[in-house]
Formats: sequence, structure tokens, C-alpha cells
Amino acid sequence: MPVKVSPLDGRTAVVTGAARGVGEALAHELSRRGMRLALLGREEATLVRVRDALPGESWCWEADVTDDAAMARAAAGVRERLGAPSVLVANAGVAEGGPFAESDPATWRRVVEVNLVGSAVSARAFLPDLFTTRGYYLQVASLASIGAVPLMSAYCASKAGVESFAQSLRAEVAHRRVGVGIAYINWTDTDMIRDADRHAVLRELRGHLPPPARKIHSVAHVAGRLADAVERRRPAVYVPGWLRAAQLVRAAMPPVVTAVSRRELSRLAAEEPLEPTGLLGAGGRAALAEPRALGRLGEPEG
Repeated sequence: MPVKVSPLDGRTAVVTGAARGVGEALAHELSRRGMRLALLGREEATLVRVRDALPGESWCWEADVTDDAAMARAAAGVRERLGAPSVLVANAGVAEGGPFAESDPATWRRVVEVNLVGSAVSARAFLPDLFTTRGYYLQVASLASIGAVPLMSAYCASKAGVESFAQSLRAEVAHRRVGVGIAYINWTDTDMIRDADRHAVLRELRGHLPPPARKIHSVAHVAGRLADAVERRRPAVYVPGWLRAAQLVRAAMPPVVTAVSRRELSRLAAEEPLEPTGLLGAGGRAALAEPRALGRLGEPEG
């Protein structure tokens, strides 16, 4: 039987937040489908490890997605080494939890900057290439884009923002034959979620969701679904699939969440003080590190 060749074969993809989690798993999946990979992130050693484990050609650049100049330099490097990309996945993201009133302003702002502003900076850096290749931009969003929850105000605000940004961008670039998709994903087995579960209030928050909504999905499963969306240039992908139904009832969700929160947060606060968590996971800690000048990180070993 003839071997099916992916339409992605031989093309270049850029994945932000590629040092770990969904970004790392998606890089592996796209590489297996024949793509050349440009990996962007904040963690030098981890990026190099991911790069060296990919089956196909790949390069990596350490860059802060909120830094316009650094992202422009990375885009020029990708173009020089791998050619104009056909795919950009805006995956870089961080989260923190806890009461808004006690939140650290810098930490709260950093979540919005990485998740929302970083997505816009990434798109601005690579859109000229996507215009050339008539490519595809995939914005990684969340169930939080559809329905906000308490104690995660920065994350929910930023994910609602990236949904609106992607929808606006889709309408703006459609005439230039650039596709824009939104990936709505639920709890995924990353270090961010594992770190969140160490905090009782966030663990309880997930525990009060309906059973399907509290399930944690493997990064391999999520990456496979996102790669399918890239391959088919889908305007939206939901992981798990039932999240699509949440779009139909999103207007009814705020009063339900408020009613449950009014009861449960009072109980939780009586049991244990509700305190800010800080940025979650190793990726969150890396987001606070001082940016490093771009150097030879893109050079493959050997």
C-alpha cells in the first residue's frame, strides 16, 4: 500500500513555549509528520534537549515572547536556517492562582503579558512569513477562554483575550489566505498542572468541576489533536471534544460559577487561608528569569 504523505511534510513550523509540556509534545508530533521545527522558549538546556530528541531537522532559539526585538531576531534566524514557516503555534503560557486582592501586581501582569501580549508579539514577528506561504496560525487557548473561574483571574483574562485576538486576526488575514485556528484545551498533564495540584485551593477548584471537566489528559493525546488541526487548518479544535458543547452554554456559566463559588470559597477560606501561588511550574519560574542574549543556541550539535 502507498505510504500516506502528510501535507505538512517538508514545511517549517514554529512552536513557542517548546521547552516542555504541550509545546514539546507538539514539536515531536509535527516532526514525525515531516516538518522542520523552530523551537522558541526561555530555557536553553531544555530547548537543546528537545531539539536533539526530534527525528527531523530542528533548530532552537531562546527568546522571550513578550520582547518584540528578540522575536524579530528569532524570526530572521528561522527564515535563514529553515525557510519561511508555514505554521506558527502560539503555545507559550504561564499561570498563577489565588485571590486577586492579594495578588502580586508584577506576577499578575506577567501572566497577561506572556499569554496575551506574547501571542500578539509572536504573530507580528511571523505573519510576513505566513503571508508568503499562505500559512496557518494556531492560538493555544483554554476552557478558561469560554468560562472564567475564581482564583485564576489573570489566566482567565489572558485566555479570553487570546480567543478574541485570534478571532479578530482570522477575519483580518482571511483575504490573504492565512488560516487562524484556536485550540481550546482542558487540564493537561504538564508541570504547571502538577504544581497547581500542590495548592489545596486549586486542587479543590478542579475537584468541584463536573467529572468530565476535571479529567487530566496526556500531553501526547493533546499534541496529536493539535497536530491534526494544523494538518487540516481547522478554525477550532477542542480537546476533549465535549468542550465544543461548552460554547453553546457559555452565557449561562457565570451565574452558575458564582453560585458555587459563593458557597465553596467561604468553606475553603475557613479551613485554610487563600493565598497567591506565584507562577506555577518550571515554565512559570523560567518566565521570570532575566532574558539571555541570542547566541549559538540555534546551532545543532555535531
